[in-house]
Amino acid sequence: MSEASIPVDLLNPGQVFACLGFLEAAEILLGNAEGGFDWTDESDVRFRLRADGEENPFEVALRFLAQVKVCSCSPKYCELTTDKWNVPTTLLPEEAPFPYPIQESPATLPVILFDDKTGAKIVLDYWGDGRSITSRDNVKFWAGSGGYPGAALARDGLDLVRNRIDDAVSNPLNLSAEQSSSFRLDWRRDYIPLDIGFSINKHAPTRFMTVGYPLVEILAAIGLTHARPEFISKLKYRYGVLEVTTESNLFRPIFLRASLGAPALAFSQRVFRMDLGWPGKEGQARCITNVYEELPND
Repeated sequence: MSEASIPVDLLNPGQVFACLGFLEAAEILLGNAEGGFDWTDESDVRFRLRADGEENPFEVALRFLAQVKVCSCSPKYCELTTDKWNVPTTLLPEEAPFPYPIQESPATLPVILFDDKTGAKIVLDYWGDGRSITSRDNVKFWAGSGGYPGAALARDGLDLVRNRIDDAVSNPLNLSAEQSSSFRLDWRRDYIPLDIGFSINKHAPTRFMTVGYPLVEILAAIGLTHARPEFISKLKYRYGVLEVTTESNLFRPIFLRASLGAPALAFSQRVFRMDLGWPGKEGQARCITNVYEELPND
């Protein structure tokens, strides 16, 4: 097995979700993945990851993202496609299960990241959940069901950084690029116009352009496949992280997935709260505005 680590900001929910994304990717691409958050040195908090094979598991996951193709998938009997946004749609056989009830818009069709050379694939579909059906919040912060589709957001984000991924292995969560839209999981790109006094969109790209972190967005979407932060309200969530040290064992994915929902566990854990706001019309897109650690007496 091979182990490596990367820096992570625990006060950035997107980075925490992205660490779980690396874990999920390593489990699929390599097998026997284990991980955990090491804050032994508070000035250099790390996410540690171990998986089968001799290669750095972060490097394997990033190489996969650098060369994958992006498509959406839809049931054969359904006419929804993302062709309009130049993202091909794969039609599933009639007998194939679909992860959630079909919606009226192609915006929330599942996304498949696939590598032609190896046959490996990773599915993004966290946004299809609904609490009334699965009891899990979908953590869908980007705009409404009729807007820009998740498949196009994933394609655009990857295209922004594909040719620079090789240089980001040691610090992938801080690889930035000019980015106009995203899954809104990394709060460094977002803003609320009422708070800053004007809308950047009305001046872009001639005067202002938002800088985003595409790898965080894509990996966070992968990390939300089997785990969700705890839903408190539309504008409040909690999430947890599990501690590992140089002396302790790393955790299998099931433990880190459970911890993200911030339950009380029999392990060393830290819990954080995040507040959100409405960057536009209420009831549509949401963005993270504030994150703070939940102390024992809170």
